[in-house]
Amino acid sequence: MDISIVIPVFEESKKIGIDIEAASLFLINNSLEGEIIVVDDGSRDNTAEAAKNTETPPEIRLKVIYYKENTGKGYAVRTGMNSSSGDIVMFIDSGNCVSYDHVLRGLQLLRNDVCDIAHGSRYLPESRILKPHKWTRRISSYLFRKFLTFFMKIPSGLTDTQCGLKMYKGELGRSLYGKCITNGFMLDIEVILRAWHAGFRILEFPIDWTADSDSRLSLSRVPVNMIRELLRIKKVLSIEKKGIK
Repeated sequence: MDISIVIPVFEESKKIGIDIEAASLFLINNSLEGEIIVVDDGSRDNTAEAAKNTETPPEIRLKVIYYKENTGKGYAVRTGMNSSSGDIVMFIDSGNCVSYDHVLRGLQLLRNDVCDIAHGSRYLPESRILKPHKWTRRISSYLFRKFLTFFMKIPSGLTDTQCGLKMYKGELGRSLYGKCITNGFMLDIEVILRAWHAGFRILEFPIDWTADSDSRLSLSRVPVNMIRELLRIKKVLSIEKKGIK
């Protein structure tokens, strides 16, 4: 199978059908054999049902995974990645913030062995932000990126650790996510650090990006949880580096 597309969702019943249709169209238009894996992270609406009822071409496999407890985006992405089987595996946020046209850039980088991991980035010179977040969100995101570079020692060449489009060589992606322990939004950081420490090549590519005004990220409650996750990641990776079981 060419590619697995993982879409983590939480209460996205109004969007998920559009997401699945966009992913299906991308696969068909580019003659790719693929699967779409929707992971419903304990939605209280009918997101899972809406996903299952979305029609896809017969050659595309649609898998919908649902569990009752809202555990976190990181857990949903890990679940989807570990259920994938594609030669390339990727996850993309719900809401069509990034056009699937840009996925081809990452796919080409991975297929040509230019890198092992390809990230979309909103902050490269060639990238375009077609609709930005509100100014409060932009400021907090900027400060958070600076904090990550200092506190977590994120490689300085990476401009956008939180972009919701990341692609991996299949076996590597499943291996990395299979080792991760983070359930929340900071899973991106854990995967980057695990890959970087292991010597895998991460390369960003430019995208056009549109803010989702209906984002599930709440700035009023997330920062404390993020700090806790980052501290846990630092501790776990330090212990693993020292070989302590």
